[in-house]
Amino acid sequence: MTTLPVAPDVFHLYDTTLRDGAQQEGLRLTVADKLKIARLLDDLGVGFIEGGWPGANPNDTAFFASAAAGDLTLSNAKLAAFGSTRRVGGKASGDPLTRALLDARTEVICLVAKSHDEHVHRALKTDLSENLAMVSDTVSFLVGEGRRVFLDCEHFFDGYRANPSYAIEVVRTAADAGAEVVVLCDTNGGMLPQWMGEIVSAAGAVGVDLGIHCHNDTGCAVANTLAAVDAGAMHVQGTMNGHGERTGNADLITVAANLQLKYGWDVMPAERLARATLVSQGVAAITHVPPNARQPYVGHSAFAHKAGLHASAIKVDANLYQHTDPRLVGNDMRMLVSDMAGRANIQLKGSELGFDIDDRDLAARITDTVKRREMEGYSYESADASFELLLRAETDQLDLRFEVLKWRVLTSDEVTDEGDSEATVKVRVGDKVRSRVGEGFGPLNALDKALRSALKKDHPAVESFELTDYRVRIIEAAYGTDAITRVLIDTTDGARTWTTVGVGTNVVEASWEALHDAYLWGLIER
Repeated sequence: MTTLPVAPDVFHLYDTTLRDGAQQEGLRLTVADKLKIARLLDDLGVGFIEGGWPGANPNDTAFFASAAAGDLTLSNAKLAAFGSTRRVGGKASGDPLTRALLDARTEVICLVAKSHDEHVHRALKTDLSENLAMVSDTVSFLVGEGRRVFLDCEHFFDGYRANPSYAIEVVRTAADAGAEVVVLCDTNGGMLPQWMGEIVSAAGAVGVDLGIHCHNDTGCAVANTLAAVDAGAMHVQGTMNGHGERTGNADLITVAANLQLKYGWDVMPAERLARATLVSQGVAAITHVPPNARQPYVGHSAFAHKAGLHASAIKVDANLYQHTDPRLVGNDMRMLVSDMAGRANIQLKGSELGFDIDDRDLAARITDTVKRREMEGYSYESADASFELLLRAETDQLDLRFEVLKWRVLTSDEVTDEGDSEATVKVRVGDKVRSRVGEGFGPLNALDKALRSALKKDHPAVESFELTDYRVRIIEAAYGTDAITRVLIDTTDGARTWTTVGVGTNVVEASWEALHDAYLWGLIER
């Protein structure tokens, strides 16, 4: 077995979501958004939160002003301001952007500097010695002002490959000027793990603490980060959920979980790591970037099991098909029910939902029902509420709070203030029969209004039901307009969210079944 590296005496988890992550296409953070995310990061237990570039844009300047005014109180992390070395030919003491870094009033400042000779010549349009002077002058000035300075060596790995002696000289210059950590940046994201060790080790010979900052253009950002740690880096930069420019940055949650759970390093208190899933979801909600279900450790599917063979083994010992306990990162194991399911899946999923299906004949019957219905187009792996209704029906535990006697919907090209569709729903609740009409924009909206109106007197809880998502898929496209349609509906009552599935020869029929089941399940526990 490969020997893992020993944890350094000091190790930094440095989050760059508020600056680097915000560079993701389509992602924009307000000052309020950044304050919320910073609080989540602090709660997670990262050591440093890079807040942005004060002086470079009004939004980041306002964020630091808000933080300094007391709108952000951090219990675990230190806030860092990001900026560049002084301008060509100037002095750090008189540089307005350098002054803006001081005005941000953070203990830590992270500077970015060129370490690729071609970037010095072509981007800065100056010579190599002036670039070194810019590094030395800015770092020493800020250190003299009482700040802890980290220096990001932009394009370091490409620079090292082109001109290794100059790239190392940038590291040495920063160290001599007083930089506490020099961060090696794979800015273009083109590195592979097997290339990291030699280059990081060469920089380490300077004798300064090293950091690593990886982009994910080769899909190796996390692996490259760990390779750099193996070579001696004691400071890792990354973003929540891997947000960032182009294909993103190293996912700091994945890095931290690997270091804590695989390396055995105490990079954060265990109770903080156990909040990782909640923090990931919280950041997703604030950024309006949908969560990645297959994100390592914290994704909704990270510990989801579908194959019957896997489920049989999990019944014996969950660790047989899981690399770690999902509770350590605040996640849960999930059993998926599909046409691939065996009895073990059904029994485990039933137990998860509170049903005892130890009887082999019952489990076999339910398994056969699921497989038959999946052949018809149903999908239960993402529709737990519909699967629970199936279980209740098969175990004689289905309490019908209402019975639909008739439904009909009409739609036309005439659009009024009430919509373009009209639905009629007739239901029986106990010994009462109610018939109601609903108008809405589209058949589903009209049906929802009619069903809600028919039920609300006897079941006022339906007033809190809200459809939050609606997904349609054609199952057998080869049949053209006769194709089977599957509809998934997400519903919430403010406290719970559940998913139901409907299948039909047309989208209205499938939508009605999913809607009907959503109301039926929502009223079961009432």
